[in-house]
Amino acid sequence: QVQLVASGGGLVQPGGSLRLSCAASGSISNIYAMDWYRQAPGKQRDLVAGISSAGGTNYAGSVKGRFTISRDNAKKMVYLQMNSLKPADTAVYYCNLRDYIRGGNYWGQGTQVTVSS
Repeated sequence: QVQLVASGGGLVQPGGSLRLSCAASGSISNIYAMDWYRQAPGKQRDLVAGISSAGGTNYAGSVKGRFTISRDNAKKMVYLQMNSLKPADTAVYYCNLRDYIRGGNYWGQGTQVTVSS
């Protein structure tokens, strides 16, 4: 069984920064992608950033240049450094893992990010 635990959310003023972390545990192969999604109240869950097992990254246009995704394969962690935060970034942030060898698509429990003055 695979578990993902997200942390690092909170309340921050516009222009501030936060760093989200997601720890994966369980039966995971060496070939997996990890993504961050977010869901604002009344809206669908959207992809924010993703990172492949080889380290390739992709970002939503709205966060490009402000957010940076990274991973530590030895620790099975993925991070999301969020800078220059805006009120529009307010949402619950979820981490996701897709295992290409064992199969499976797993979600963390979500962490709330609120950007407000």
